[in-house]
Amino acid sequence: MMGSKERAFAPLPPVSLEALVPPDHFYRHLEQTLDLTFVRDLVRKTYAARGRPSIDPVVFFKLQLILFFEGLRSERQLMRVVADRLSLRWYLGYDLSEPLPDHSSLTRIRERYGLEVFRRFFEAIVEQCLAAGLVWGEELYVDATKVAADAGLDSLQPRFAVEAHLTRLFAGEGGDAAGDRDGEGGDGDQGNGADAPTRLPTRLTEEACADLDRAAAARHDWIGEAGRPDRDETSGAYRRTADFRISTTDPDATPMPLGDGRTHLGYQDHYVVDGGKARIILAALVAPAEVQENQPALDLLWRTRFRWKLRPRQVTGDAKYGTVENVAAIERERIRAYVPLSEVGHRAGLFRDTDFVYDPSTDRYRCPGEQTLRFISRCDLTRRRVYEAPAAACAACVLRAQCTTSRRGRRVGRSLDEDALDRVRGYHATEAYAKAMRKRKVWVEPLFAEAKAWHGLRRFRLRGLAKVNIQAQLIAAGQNLKRLLSRSGWGRRPWPSGAAGLVLPAPVPAPAALA
Repeated sequence: MMGSKERAFAPLPPVSLEALVPPDHFYRHLEQTLDLTFVRDLVRKTYAARGRPSIDPVVFFKLQLILFFEGLRSERQLMRVVADRLSLRWYLGYDLSEPLPDHSSLTRIRERYGLEVFRRFFEAIVEQCLAAGLVWGEELYVDATKVAADAGLDSLQPRFAVEAHLTRLFAGEGGDAAGDRDGEGGDGDQGNGADAPTRLPTRLTEEACADLDRAAAARHDWIGEAGRPDRDETSGAYRRTADFRISTTDPDATPMPLGDGRTHLGYQDHYVVDGGKARIILAALVAPAEVQENQPALDLLWRTRFRWKLRPRQVTGDAKYGTVENVAAIERERIRAYVPLSEVGHRAGLFRDTDFVYDPSTDRYRCPGEQTLRFISRCDLTRRRVYEAPAAACAACVLRAQCTTSRRGRRVGRSLDEDALDRVRGYHATEAYAKAMRKRKVWVEPLFAEAKAWHGLRRFRLRGLAKVNIQAQLIAAGQNLKRLLSRSGWGRRPWPSGAAGLVLPAPVPAPAALA
C-alpha cells in the first residue's frame, strides 16, 4: 500500500554544536589553521572607544571566507546558507538559537573598513605563507586577466554630462566630488606610510634621494590610487572610448573585448605570483580595462620585493610586459627580465631595427644594404636617438622595398636603454628563458581559471574600483589560504594507522575428528 509521511517535529534534545560537527570537517581544519584574532588590531582604529558593541570583526572576516569557499554571489545568499548549516554556525561561534547578523550589516562594515584593511588582511595571509615556508622568492611571474563588471554597455553616457551632473549634485557639500570618487576610503590615512614597503638597509646620498624623488614624482602611483589611471595625462591625439563615455552603473568600468568576440565593461586583475611550488600570490591589483598590463607592473613588482624582502633572480611575463621602461628598470636592479620584447610600430614585411648593426665606436648604424645611418636627433620624451640613411642612397638601393616606403631615408631609433634590451635579447637564446616561458603558461593562468570557475572572478559582484579591489584582495587571500591548508594536511587521503599491508582473514579451525 502507499504510505504517507506526516509532518511532526519533536523538540530538539539538549545538544551542543560541538558534538554535531564532525571532527574531520573542513571548517574545523580551517579554524585550527587560521587564527583570525589579528583582524581586531587591523580594524581597531575604525571603531569608537564607547558605544554599542559591534559585530565581532573576526566573525565578519569568517563570513567573507565562507563567501569565498562556498562560491556565493551575495551577502543575502550568504546569510541564508549560514542560517541552516550547522558547520557554518559552529565556525562563526553562533548557537542554534542565537540570531545571526543581518546581511546589510556586512555591507556597512565593508564600507567602514575600506580597501586598506582588506589589503592588510591579504598581506597577513601572505605572511603566514612565508612563515610556513611556502614562498620561494627567487622567481616572480606577472600576468593579468580580464574580469567583467556588474554593468552593461547600455549604461554608457557622455562623460562630460555625467561629470557635470555629479558636480551639481555635490556642489552644496563643500567637498571635491572628484576627490571622493571611491566613496570608501577607510579613515583616510592611506598615504601616511603606515603600510609603506619595507626599505632595505641602504644609505643613500642626498643626490640619489633627490633622483628617486624626481623619478617617483614622474611615475603614477598605481597602488596608492587603487589602480585608477590619471586622465590628465594624454599621449598625443590618441583617446580611448573611456575618455568620452562613462558608465552610470559602474563609473570605473571601461569597455573591453572578451573571448566571446563582444565588448563588455570590465576590469583587469593583476597578479604577482611566486615561482615556488605552492604558487603563492604576493600582490594583487585591479585596474580599469583601459589600463594596459605593463603599466602597473613595476609598482607591483617593487612592492612585492620590498614588502616581503625578496631578492628575485628573474621576473617572467608575456610580451605585453616587454616595454623598454619595464625591461630597463628590472635590469637596473640586476634582475633578469625574461619577457619577449614588444615591437610596437614595426610594419610587417620590412626590416626590423634589430636587422641594423650598431657600431659604438662611430655611433652609426649599418643597414643590410651596407649603407651608413648617422645620428640626426634625440627625443628626451621617448628616450630615443634617431639615425637616418641618406635619401639618395635609399632611393638607389635594391633592398628598398624590404626596408622603407618613405621618400626620405630609412630611420632607426635606438633607445637610451639599448644595453638592457640587448641583454634581454641574449636571454632569448638560453634554455633558462625557454624553461621560464614554458613555466609561465602553467603558473599564473591556472590561478585565474581557478578563481573564475569557483570563486566568482568571472564577473565582479561589487561596483566601483575600490570595491572590486576589495573583492580581488579577498579572492587572492582565499587562494593563498587554500595552499596554506594543503600545507597543513587538508585534502590528502587519510592513511590508515599501523602497517600498510594486506590483512589476511583468520584461519578456519579444522573440523573435530569423528569419534
